[in-house]
Amino acid sequence: MSPLAILAICFVVLTIIGIPLFVAVGITTALAIFIIDIPYTLLAQTGYGSLTPFPLLTIPLFVLAGRLMEVGGMANRMIAIATNLVGAYRGSMGLVTVFACMLFAALSGSGPATTAAIGSVTVPAMKREGYDVPFAAAITASAGALGSLIPPSNLLIIYGLVSETSIPRLFLAGLLPGFMVTVLLMITTYIIARRRGYGGDGDPFSWGPFLRAAWDGKWSIGAPVLILGGIYGGAFTPTEAAGVAVFYSLFVGLFIYRELTVKKVIDALRFTALLTGILILLTPTLAFGQLTAFYDVPAAVQEGITAITTNKYLVLLLIGVFYIFIGTFMESLAQIVLFTAVFLPLALSLGVDPVMFGIFTVITCEIGFLTPPLGANLTVAARISGISIERISVAVLPFIGAYIIGMLILIAFPDIAVVLPNWLYGPAF
Repeated sequence: MSPLAILAICFVVLTIIGIPLFVAVGITTALAIFIIDIPYTLLAQTGYGSLTPFPLLTIPLFVLAGRLMEVGGMANRMIAIATNLVGAYRGSMGLVTVFACMLFAALSGSGPATTAAIGSVTVPAMKREGYDVPFAAAITASAGALGSLIPPSNLLIIYGLVSETSIPRLFLAGLLPGFMVTVLLMITTYIIARRRGYGGDGDPFSWGPFLRAAWDGKWSIGAPVLILGGIYGGAFTPTEAAGVAVFYSLFVGLFIYRELTVKKVIDALRFTALLTGILILLTPTLAFGQLTAFYDVPAAVQEGITAITTNKYLVLLLIGVFYIFIGTFMESLAQIVLFTAVFLPLALSLGVDPVMFGIFTVITCEIGFLTPPLGANLTVAARISGISIERISVAVLPFIGAYIIGMLILIAFPDIAVVLPNWLYGPAF
């Protein structure tokens, strides 16, 4: 039996029996090191190196900023702006949920965090309006995944570090695809809500209530303007922007809205520690990724796929199908670290822009957020709505279809992802 087969069997068996992913990858990596007789210091060196890049600090800072904005009153004001903007139409509260998730995604950088922040308010509101609870939870879970695509995005940061791609370019590249997916989710929500007769009560749109809500929430809207404007205006780097976001959220929550307390700040710190603890995956997965070079895995994958087709659109479609499948049981962070080193060289050889490939990768990861048994957003939505993941998994299928349509549009029209970064920074590929 070949060494690659032994390693594949080891990893699959460890995963199936429920071993935590970082342990399964670590054991498989240690076995690979033993087989090819490399010093075990590789694990220690990679572990140290994986946690030292300064941009990695961006992730916990953005998570903390997003949590502080949630508990400090900024999320509620964003929902109020979205509610008054949408008005009373069929599925209006569902549309509000999607739109509010898009706004909050520009603050949190995390899919599960966006789901928790917006869903905790909108799911009970949809219940009161007579929405089917699994449908309400499915809207929240699917729209919350926008937090991983619309900048600032934790997954785009990880992809940028692993692939050595410019993080500001990736952030800018996520804007148009993020808006496209938002529109697809809103269309899906409206069609289903109209067929089932959800919503439609209340006052139609008028400028007065909207302008009052916008004025009351001006500090909330100012956050993404400050963060993204500062990055693309050259005032600060993404990491510095994350620090500014934390300071801004503390200032607004403590002195403007006055809804932050010491207890809420401590809870936000605890939430950040728990959510960013997943970064422990970086050490074994990066070491494993380095070992793929020793086994010529990228070359073998490239040879195997190009033997089937050399059409870059079909190749991307095959990679997308693989990513969606693997995302059902693998954390998105590990998925990006492990497989970017495998598939990116193939994509580059076919003329795919690395920035576009990063956006494509994150969209497939968003689908993983919505597929059991792992489905991080499903877990959060289940906790918020008080129903089982199984019931939400059925209701979320149309929204997964919307993401798949978005992925196919991106494959067919890759310029959607690169037009803004190429316009601002010039072509890089």
